[in-house]
Amino acid sequence: MWSLISSNLEHQQERVEIAKIFIRHGLKIKEGKIYCGEIEIPASKIAAVADVDRRTVVSTIRMIEDDKRLEEIFANLEPGGSNLTKVAKNLGWTVIEITPDDANRPGILAGVANAVASRGLNIRQAIVDDPQLVPDPKLILVVDGKPPSELLYEVRSVRGVNSVSFY
Repeated sequence: MWSLISSNLEHQQERVEIAKIFIRHGLKIKEGKIYCGEIEIPASKIAAVADVDRRTVVSTIRMIEDDKRLEEIFANLEPGGSNLTKVAKNLGWTVIEITPDDANRPGILAGVANAVASRGLNIRQAIVDDPQLVPDPKLILVVDGKPPSELLYEVRSVRGVNSVSFY
């Protein structure tokens, strides 16, 4: 997907950044407008976040809608839901943050999830950053309760895991 997007917008870095904002936040492009779910977002708000002129956002939308493959991708984006990491502590949950040694290595999420499940912990949420969109991608799990300290070492031993933090 990203190669298709960047090949169409590669000569205009500002437009690439705007496309990343759309994807990162699951913002849909439909009939020249920006939506978060069913809520319309003004182009000026995206422009402020991207530190560009509103017209740059509008022209990026036009470029996306002029390409049938891009239009199909951006017309079907949806927000990923609530990020529970900042409220986990209030709910008695724990956040496990994993930094991979190579975010493109398959099996990291499976290995970590198996380690967590083997301790009888329920995973409330898993967030996996896309290494093409996020410079320092992470795997973040929100789990029920407080995991035993041994889990820290088990997760750290999963192939592809560089570092682990619990909070």
